[in-house]
Amino acid sequence: MKKVHLGLAFAIAAMPLAACSERAQEQTSQAADAIGDDAASVGARAANATERAADDVAAAADRAGEKIDQAGDRAAAETKEAARDADAAADRAGEKIDRAGDRAADRTGAALQNAGSAIRD
Repeated sequence: MKKVHLGLAFAIAAMPLAACSERAQEQTSQAADAIGDDAASVGARAANATERAADDVAAAADRAGEKIDQAGDRAAAETKEAARDADAAADRAGEKIDRAGDRAADRTGAALQNAGSAIRD
């Protein structure tokens, strides 16, 4: 009988420990769930931040590409304008050379006429 009472006493004494153990297990489980939720949240925020950073880099690359294209367009336009200016300058120089040649021919002709007149006189 002593053994039964002793066993019963242990069983009664173990009941609060079992309840405590269940409560501790539940709290541990809740804490583990909270840690998992926090880790998932941090991972999602990190993924979103990485995606935003990648989008920012892509947008910056696009803007840089546009600026390079614009600079190339401006350089091409300025080159065409410089070519037109050079062509116009060459045309003006050619016209001046033609006029100078005509004046030289006119003066040479006049000088020959004067020389011929002087010889006849």
